Amino acid sequence: MSDNNNTTGISLFFPVYNDERTVRKVCEKSLQVLAELSDVYELIIINDCSPDGAGAIADEVARENPGKVRVIHHERTLGYGMALRSGFDAAQYEWICFTDGDDEYDVFDFKKLFKLKDFYDLIITFRYVRLYSSSRVLISSIYNMCLRFLFRSPYRDISTGLRMVRKSLIRELPLESVSSFIGAELTIKTMLKGYRVGEVGIQTFPREFGTGSSTSIKNIILTIREMLKIHRKIFSENYDLPEGRGR
Repeated sequence: MSDNNNTTGISLFFPVYNDERTVRKVCEKSLQVLAELSDVYELIIINDCSPDGAGAIADEVARENPGKVRVIHHERTLGYGMALRSGFDAAQYEWICFTDGDDEYDVFDFKKLFKLKDFYDLIITFRYVRLYSSSRVLISSIYNMCLRFLFRSPYRDISTGLRMVRKSLIRELPLESVSSFIGAELTIKTMLKGYRVGEVGIQTFPREFGTGSSTSIKNIILTIREMLKIHRKIFSENYDLPEGRGR
């Protein structure tokens, strides 16, 4: 435990799907970071009905760390957005940290975000070094440009998979996405509610196995559909009107 001991409660969660090679590593690093940041914490693993051994490994880690680690098992694959929503619902403490289970984002970067907890309600990250394929970097750049244009948002990298948010804020936001658009939806709705959004620069690391599913044709189409649906809702005449005001 560091000398700057802190009693601020932290819930950290990450979803797993085909992540059996990294789930234990991410768990061990997460527990180390949590113990350094606070006396009051929990780690939650969301198994989105992973077809490999990721769920079983997560259960092993939970048995080894009773009272500190929990596993939530989806009976069928619900998608990235629903996995995050399960994590938000399960989190007990006021600060919620979440990332991905493939170790492309390093959980040690939560130390940077935690320093800013007194200044922001949502802290997102932007990737200033991206060790991805050229096609993935291009897709990500186009996606962020579209989001800035459509939603009039100023953020550099709105959908990164490592961020930190107040649970009290999550309670106020009706999140709808089941795709990877959920990261953008969270940020945009936070901005429109007038809450404070901070940005922290991070590096990312290449996957040690397989390929990510976020840039598959199926997920890109689903993300675009949800992006347009949320855009229509937010820019409708009746979205989040002032109290007592109607059209």
